[in-house]
Amino acid sequence: MMNKRELVREGERLDDLQIKGYEIIQSPGRFCFGMDAVLLSSYANVRKNERALDLGTGTGILPILLEAKNEGLHYTGLEIQEESADMARRSVRYNGLEEKIDIITGDIREASGIFGPASFQVVTVNPPYMIGEHGLKNENEALYIARHEALCTLEDVLKESARLLPPRGRFYMVHRPFRLPEILSKMTAYRIEPKRMRMVYPRVDREPNMVLIEGLRGGNPRMQAEPPLIVYEKDGSYTDELRRIYGCG
Repeated sequence: MMNKRELVREGERLDDLQIKGYEIIQSPGRFCFGMDAVLLSSYANVRKNERALDLGTGTGILPILLEAKNEGLHYTGLEIQEESADMARRSVRYNGLEEKIDIITGDIREASGIFGPASFQVVTVNPPYMIGEHGLKNENEALYIARHEALCTLEDVLKESARLLPPRGRFYMVHRPFRLPEILSKMTAYRIEPKRMRMVYPRVDREPNMVLIEGLRGGNPRMQAEPPLIVYEKDGSYTDELRRIYGCG
């Protein structure tokens, strides 16, 4: 019988996910998950007997959290960087989730060819936010690919998601508000109709720095703008809602 600790390699660490006793293997030298992934995992909804795909899954944080929070039948993560995909597979094994989660190495731009059209009822994505030279350019290639549209664009994500989802399939994404006009216009262009949107504010008196969006494949035009999600109180502590999302409230 294999010792679970053997799955964690030198230079890696285990992070407690505060739910179901799950932990995730991460490497400080590569891209580690952030609050955006945790918020998206609580915003998305995978119903009983549904299959969900996470595009650009990184080290597998979204499939693992989605499995913990939902009653879906199966979860798949697609990741182009083999080092990250390998880490995600080891986290799946560490948590005993091999029957519920698959991690596939592949390109988002080829996702519908890999899995076939209309093969998932739910698609989630926490994509690279930055175009070209937006933000700080990082010399670490893994971090650069995770943060910048180096290997796939927003349009690639939406085009493939539209192919992967059947009519009435649901699409969930976290992104940055400064790209909202482009996001909404391209979603509708690919017939993923925006249905819900929630802005995330670091503090009540600051501008929003994240947006959570749900789209419906082939849905009718009508979008609900939900109440804002505030992350921090004035004293720097998490708000009650954030504490609930993180499982510490």
